[in-house]
Amino acid sequence: MAELKDQIVADMKDAMRAKDQLTLGTLRMAKAAIMNEEVAGKAARELSQAEEQAVITREVRKRRESAEVYADAGRAELAEKETAEADILAKYIPAPLSEEEVDAIIAEEVAALPEPTIKAMGQVIKAVNARAGGQADGATVAAKVRAALA
Repeated sequence: MAELKDQIVADMKDAMRAKDQLTLGTLRMAKAAIMNEEVAGKAARELSQAEEQAVITREVRKRRESAEVYADAGRAELAEKETAEADILAKYIPAPLSEEEVDAIIAEEVAALPEPTIKAMGQVIKAVNARAGGQADGATVAAKVRAALA
């Protein structure tokens, strides 16, 4: 079940051997994020592959947002570090769907509705997110669904 976590641990060992401090630090942070998620809640549990990917996706998004903030503040060296960390973590998640693929999924789900109105927005978003499997940004999906139903 913890395939992703096991892969991260194996890659941490490789980074230690290679003395790659950036990769090692980034992977330690990713492992810690997964472990924190495992013990969050009322009882400790082992995460599924999809849940592990969701944690890593969240961490990638955090790094990209931080890089953007640093770049806007004129801190290029910190922005580069955050971007490098995001790139390292991005190797552990599936590639995001293209705009065209998301649009095609939305069009199929809207066409399947008996009456496509804005009231069905939640239903369509849920179906699109299920089909995308975490490979599409939720805010983008919501905006595109709203536009398709309006």
